[in-house]
Amino acid sequence: MILYPAIDLKGGSVVRLKEGDMDRATVYGRDPGAQARTFAETGFEWIHVVDLDGAFAGASVNAAAVDDILDASGVPVQLGGGIRDMKAVEAWLKRGVSRVILGTAAVRDPEFVKAAAQAHPGKVAVGVDARDGRVAVQGWAEVSDMTVLDLAKRFEDAGVAAIIYTDIARDGLLKGLNLESTRELAAAVTIPVIASGGLADIEDVRRLLEPENAAIAGAITGRALYDGRLDGREALAFVRAARAA
Repeated sequence: MILYPAIDLKGGSVVRLKEGDMDRATVYGRDPGAQARTFAETGFEWIHVVDLDGAFAGASVNAAAVDDILDASGVPVQLGGGIRDMKAVEAWLKRGVSRVILGTAAVRDPEFVKAAAQAHPGKVAVGVDARDGRVAVQGWAEVSDMTVLDLAKRFEDAGVAAIIYTDIARDGLLKGLNLESTRELAAAVTIPVIASGGLADIEDVRRLLEPENAAIAGAITGRALYDGRLDGREALAFVRAARAA
């Protein structure tokens, strides 16, 4: 199980949203590179980055901030938000992003996502963001008719590195992860599933590491870290102990 600290970017700043609402953003810092360096020094193995402005615009907006994160962190970075074509995928991989996350494109252009995954093995993840069981797109501003499972199954055997499953209703609210739905998704597909949305404290990390959740490949944490509700070093110590057991 891998724990991914999140850096969400809006206007070049590090923010966290509540339920994906751009009007409910809390600014946690103006230096994304420094935040990435702090996460790396804490011991995190990966960093999860989302260009929130890019997700709405359909193209990269916070490229300079992402470059700062790549330069400062020294650990693998996965990036989502506004990546909608092969040119953008290849440009980000060339710039040093270890894995790109395709969300809206997974709904609207699945053949492109499959082609990207096949062209870049291990470097393409699918973002499955859900509201009431239905997949949301365009920076979570629109809800489609597609279910989470239908979208996930679309990419079985396509070479996708991971599915990042976000429960929008919990995101940024510290309500706890939706482990039941994440378990069900992980059991239904062979693609590794990463949980996102609502991780609140060390108890959530403990629950993630329980045997019944062994199929969940990782989890993303954001506001809990920024608000001091979750100590990164303590959480990583639990993860390392579980791996050694």
